[in-house]
Amino acid sequence: MSLNISIVKETAVAEARVAATPEMVKKLIGLGASIFIEKGAGESAAYPDSAFVQAGASVESRVDILKKADVLLGVQIMPADFSALKEGAVVIGLMNPHRQKSLITSAEEKNLVTMAMDLVPRITRAQSMDVLSSQSNLAGYKAVMDAAAHYTRAFPMMMTAAGTISPAKVFVMGAGVAGLQAIATARRLGAVVSANDVRPAAKEQVKSLGASFIAVEDEEFKSAETSGGYAKEMSASYQQKQSALTREHIAKQDIVITTALIPGRPAPKLITQDMVESLKPGSVIVDMAVETGGNCELSKPGEVITHQGVTIVGYLNIPSRVATDASALYARNVLNLLTLLINKDQKQLAINWDDDIVKGMTLTKDGAIIHPQFTFKEEKL
Repeated sequence: MSLNISIVKETAVAEARVAATPEMVKKLIGLGASIFIEKGAGESAAYPDSAFVQAGASVESRVDILKKADVLLGVQIMPADFSALKEGAVVIGLMNPHRQKSLITSAEEKNLVTMAMDLVPRITRAQSMDVLSSQSNLAGYKAVMDAAAHYTRAFPMMMTAAGTISPAKVFVMGAGVAGLQAIATARRLGAVVSANDVRPAAKEQVKSLGASFIAVEDEEFKSAETSGGYAKEMSASYQQKQSALTREHIAKQDIVITTALIPGRPAPKLITQDMVESLKPGSVIVDMAVETGGNCELSKPGEVITHQGVTIVGYLNIPSRVATDASALYARNVLNLLTLLINKDQKQLAINWDDDIVKGMTLTKDGAIIHPQFTFKEEKL
């Protein structure tokens, strides 16, 4: 009996990606799977139905592919689809479990296996499945390109017969995957770049890309990183010192890219209204954390606004703004996971529930929530 893998068309706001590409379809068929994809699923990412058909997939309606699915793949998983799935089906995608408790409890009640791509553990074996890194990389690039589109001056220094144009000064707040790519992109465009981060390891990475590092480097700074490589939430005292340094530095910048996120919590507020007002007219702020509350207190989700001559960009789902490449990278991440889950000889799922990768990303199984971080039993009473 063939393993049926279904891929749905995304319905979330501002979502143009698709969870599979024709290249991925061919490889999954090579593993013994039958692939069913919803009509029009890849159109917004420049993957037409005809390309999926040529790769060997069957293009059908959403209702039909949900009924057939042994494995359902999506980018942003929608719990509304769960009622049409068979019990025990495996659902793989971004699930945002910190903010979507109803998704987890719905999957539990339907007896589905849910595997959150946004919970792939940051271990060496799982690097090829790390969608947060692959998508953040593209988001960092696109954030700088969006800044350039709204900036009314040039990025590089230009020497002309009419005079010299000074290079843009770009300040990147947060030097994780997105921030480092933003630094690299701004440098390639010829800007003078500076960056900050509360993690000590970021200093060397920032400097290696040719940017200057801005941070309060006290004792708290030296231990400001979790074992998973994320930034810790800093004390009020440290935040005040860092804010004072940022306030002084930001007033001299042309473009500010903010990337700071804390898993499971609202984004930290890094740019206050008076900091915005210290920037000169024509400056641009791109708030990459706008979906979780924003790093700038004036940014608005999904909007581009102007405050006293400063443009504040709050685009949602930045990876989706580079939908073709974002889909390709996402699909490869998912393919690498499925290769781990599928027995190549039997051509069926053979999930090792003791595998560290599987344990780290599985939310529900056998009608129970099994991930230790997301047990919401008390909220169901």
